[in-house]
Amino acid sequence: MAYLEVDDIHTYYGNIEALKGVSLTVEEGEIVTLIGSNGAGKSTTLRSISGLTPIRSGAIRFQGKDISAVAPQQIVARGISQSPEGRKCFQRMTVRENLDLGAYLRNDKPGIAADMDRIFDLFPRLKEREKQKAGTMSGGEQQMLAIGRALMSKPQLLLLDEPSMGIAPILVDRIYETVVEINKQGMTILLVEQNANYALGVSNRGYVLETGTIALTDKSENLRTNPDVQKAYLGT
Repeated sequence: MAYLEVDDIHTYYGNIEALKGVSLTVEEGEIVTLIGSNGAGKSTTLRSISGLTPIRSGAIRFQGKDISAVAPQQIVARGISQSPEGRKCFQRMTVRENLDLGAYLRNDKPGIAADMDRIFDLFPRLKEREKQKAGTMSGGEQQMLAIGRALMSKPQLLLLDEPSMGIAPILVDRIYETVVEINKQGMTILLVEQNANYALGVSNRGYVLETGTIALTDKSENLRTNPDVQKAYLGT
C-alpha cells in the first residue's frame, strides 16, 4: 500500500476537464516530482490532493484512508500540507505571524515553539526578518516563508508547488538544499516543478504530465537521460 495513492482522478474547472485520469503513488520517505509544461495539470493535481479543487471521480488515499471527499482543513489535520504556487504569503503580516498561522490547527505550545526554532535553523533569513512584513521581502525569502509556514502544521507529506518560480538562482539553490535536508529528516515530499533540472536532481522518481494525463513515469535518473524529456523539459 502506497503512502499516497492517486487513483484515476478526474478534476474539472466548470465544464473543462483539467485532469483526465491521473494516477500516481508516493512512498513514505520519497521525493517524487511532477514535471510538465504550463497548463499540464501539475498544480491542479496538488490542489486535488489538498481538497482545494475537489475531484469528480477517482480516489485519493493517504496512509490507506480515502481522503477524496475530506475538507481541506481536515486534510491538513491528517498530515498533508502545501506550499502553494505563487507563495501566497500574508503580505501585511510579519514573518512570525505567517509562521504562527501555519500552526493554527495545533495546540501543543512546546512543539510549536520547537518547530518555529527548527524553521529558523532551516532558513536563517527568516529569523533575521522575524518582525518584517512578508510583503516587503524578496520572492526567494517569501518562498522560504511559504515552505516554513507549511512545515509549521507538522505534516507527514509536504506538497511543494513551483518553489523555484520567479526566484534568483542563488536562492533557488538554497531552497533546494533545504528540500533535500528536510527529506533526510524524514519528510515525504511531492514536488511540482517547471524547472525539471532542479526537480529531477533531488527526486527519487518522476512523472511527466501532459494536458491532464501522465505521459511517462520512471526513476528520476532515467528521466534525465531520456531524449524526449531532455528535448522537451531540460533544454538539451
